Amino acid sequence: MPIKTKRWNDPIEADDGFRVLICRYRPRALRKENETWEKWWKAVAPSKELHADYYGKHGEPIGWPEYERRYLQEMEEDVAQKVIAELAEMHADGKTITLLCSSACEDPARCHRTLLKGLVEARAADRK
Repeated sequence: MPIKTKRWNDPIEADDGFRVLICRYRPRALRKENETWEKWWKAVAPSKELHADYYGKHGEPIGWPEYERRYLQEMEEDVAQKVIAELAEMHADGKTITLLCSSACEDPARCHRTLLKGLVEARAADRK
């Protein structure tokens, strides 16, 4: 089954499977009963520092190559590795997973959800 990537507020589809929010920050002003995900795993979201650096909150914004390098480095931490392993197990067991990110992330090619998808797929392939 596939790993899908979407923004948290994209329409829910019947084949989305397990929907997991992978943002550092919960969407503002969203009531709990209106959440579109089953789990929220901040452990696989970019750190507050990386998020701030990418959006230029402490100076010049960093570019995508630096963001990608730092995000992948952060995903080597133990807590992130446990979440990646859990997602990889679900994926290898044939479950569809939908990784949900911020509504501001319009380009999936420049979003950590796509980087995470690659990490999960690689870990699942290692299981086989």
